[in-house]
Amino acid sequence: MSVPELIRIVSRSSPMALAQVERVRTELAELHPGIRTEVVPVTTSGDRWMGDLAALGGKGAFTKEVDAALLAGEADLAVHCVKDVPADRPLPAGTTFAAFLKRDDIRDALIHPGGLTLDELPAGTRIGTSSVRRVAQLAASQPELECVPMRGNAGRRLEKLAAGDADALLLAQSGLDRIGRPELASEILPVETMCPPIGAGILALQCREDDTATIDAVSDLGDKDAWREATAERMFLHVLQGHCNSPIAGYARSERGGDLSLRACVFTPDGKTVLNAHEWAGPLDPATLGTSVAVALLRQGARELIDGIAH
Repeated sequence: MSVPELIRIVSRSSPMALAQVERVRTELAELHPGIRTEVVPVTTSGDRWMGDLAALGGKGAFTKEVDAALLAGEADLAVHCVKDVPADRPLPAGTTFAAFLKRDDIRDALIHPGGLTLDELPAGTRIGTSSVRRVAQLAASQPELECVPMRGNAGRRLEKLAAGDADALLLAQSGLDRIGRPELASEILPVETMCPPIGAGILALQCREDDTATIDAVSDLGDKDAWREATAERMFLHVLQGHCNSPIAGYARSERGGDLSLRACVFTPDGKTVLNAHEWAGPLDPATLGTSVAVALLRQGARELIDGIAH
């Protein structure tokens, strides 16, 4: 196997994204001690825009510039959060996923300065989040709470919380872990309380299809369970064809014995309608499992629900 001397890694320029790149660089150095790595940071349109992502077309707002740098030959490897990579359409032509890293925590975390849990929050508490997935689930389970729009990287949202723009925040626990602030969580919400986004906690390594040297060098960083889970989840989202304003959640889980399951939900934005499906793969491959769960939700009316949401 021919290992390149230098791998240029492109990523979003936020502190969390760069922390994710450092994980890749560390694991790559352990696997191939002779490889040098160089970081190519880019600022995406999603990072620059603080309004509603739907105004940017939603999907791909955090990946377009990264993809462009990869395709232009300005970098050899892109590091993405799988949840940010659109699944309703193929990857940009000429690129492929070379590996999915071992999955991190998929749960959401509540951050409250007084250390309260979700059930302890008084009526009228303002929760900072712009996630339609979180808003719908809070509307369904905690309608007495108020969601206030809040975007920006984790550090920026924490600053807004400290400034009083909200009384509490919802962030991904994996994000807090990656920026070295896991202690900020006053409660880590179980998936039964807050179903995670598709692709939560998984980092994907993307390469140009013809760059076999880089693909060979990074493919061994991949985790089989993460690949199976990501494949099932992304196929589910692909078949469902949701848009950026449709509250969709779900996660696949690989058991020790090798069994794979996928639980998924589709909500109305007000949380008053919730469609659920949960299936085990059995002899099915991950992509077929994702298709099967999507079809189960479509049979329940998911298409009409999704198409009825403005975007």
